[in-house]
Amino acid sequence: MKKLSFLAAIALTACLGTRAQDIQLPAPQKTGGKPLMEALAARQTGRDYADKDLDRQTLSNLLWAVYGFNRPDRRTVPSSRNSQEYSVYVFLASGTYLYDAKTDALKLILAKDLRAMTGKQDFVGKAPLNLVFGYDKTLMDSPKYAYVDCGYLSQNVYLFCASYGLATVARGFFDPDALAKELSLPANIELVLAQTVGYPK
Repeated sequence: MKKLSFLAAIALTACLGTRAQDIQLPAPQKTGGKPLMEALAARQTGRDYADKDLDRQTLSNLLWAVYGFNRPDRRTVPSSRNSQEYSVYVFLASGTYLYDAKTDALKLILAKDLRAMTGKQDFVGKAPLNLVFGYDKTLMDSPKYAYVDCGYLSQNVYLFCASYGLATVARGFFDPDALAKELSLPANIELVLAQTVGYPK
């Protein structure tokens, strides 16, 4: 009986250990999609999402477009005084992650589906992906520069989605304090904007 209980405990530990973990993304593909002028012509906001997850290659490409490195120490978006003050939080059904652009990985923050906490609209909790942009207040002289920088990230999401046939909507209607508390974020991180991404219905 003791041996059986011991084996059951090992099995349970193994199960819990593999249920949620960091996600290694494939290297982003930096070619493809619609040309810029066509993407601008196709850019729009969408709030109806198909029940279909983004594959890991598409997710990697999207995150690189939003906040990846296109040079050794420079991002795909500008920032005031090259502060690079933002973090991109990735909300999936499997949990909440921090995008690590250096390693093309999603670092697990919390193994809990918090998609519904990223907004008040009905579609938010069911959409396959929600992004939340938060900046480090210790890296900025004034929040107004951080808010401008956030616009660059959001626009890159819009352009990528237009280029690859995805739907997206940027949203300020969420409770940043409650979300930061749930994620145990430090006080120097301010969550600014959420953005939903998925395949259109």
